[in-house]
Amino acid sequence: MSAALPHPGVNCLVESLTHNERNGIITSCETVDMVPGTVLHEPFQCYQHVYFPLAGFISLIATQGEHQRMTVGLIGNEGMLGTSLILGIHSSSMKSIVSGAGSALKMSTMHFLRALHASSRLLHVLQMRLAATIDDLSKTALCTRFHPIEQRLAYWLLLAQDRAHADNFYLTHEALADMLGVRRSGITVAAGALQTKALIHYTRGHIRVLNRTGLEAASCKCYKTQADACAHLFT
Repeated sequence: MSAALPHPGVNCLVESLTHNERNGIITSCETVDMVPGTVLHEPFQCYQHVYFPLAGFISLIATQGEHQRMTVGLIGNEGMLGTSLILGIHSSSMKSIVSGAGSALKMSTMHFLRALHASSRLLHVLQMRLAATIDDLSKTALCTRFHPIEQRLAYWLLLAQDRAHADNFYLTHEALADMLGVRRSGITVAAGALQTKALIHYTRGHIRVLNRTGLEAASCKCYKTQADACAHLFT
């Protein structure tokens, strides 16, 4: 498994703060379960809470109309949902849905803004995370345009595995189709190809990574680029 992300149960952003700052954040949060399918934020609605994932992951989904949607990013325990608040922007055009089961620290927007005002370190860490997110979005656009479906599926499965912190995790056909911006039939073909190569086992949304090294080799270069950037961010 990638060493780019911290161990489950720890949020990298919170962990990078000083002892007093970290305790201040944690005491203002409640730990909540992240249940797949739970909508945490609707497009253009003001953030009522921010979330620091400890395990599992959140999908950021761009939408246009009722039926056009695509996942453009994942937030695991390397990040936070609600980073636009550091720019004074209290909403997002993207829908945020829990895709990978886990847990998170949940904090009210009011308490978060108070913590942000009191800690220059927190602001700096989140500025770095936001810059990395913008970079990830540009790379996702390039990946979607130029790389074959099978390579992109391997890439997204690696991202999901890193954030699930397990070889076994659950992703529906619909969630995978949203990640790749393709029809479900395209997922069936690509997943079948990876399964034939004994890289994964996939049935009814249950995914088991059988050969991590092989899956990395089957992915486009985007995975290594993203993993290296994430590791550099927190070193």
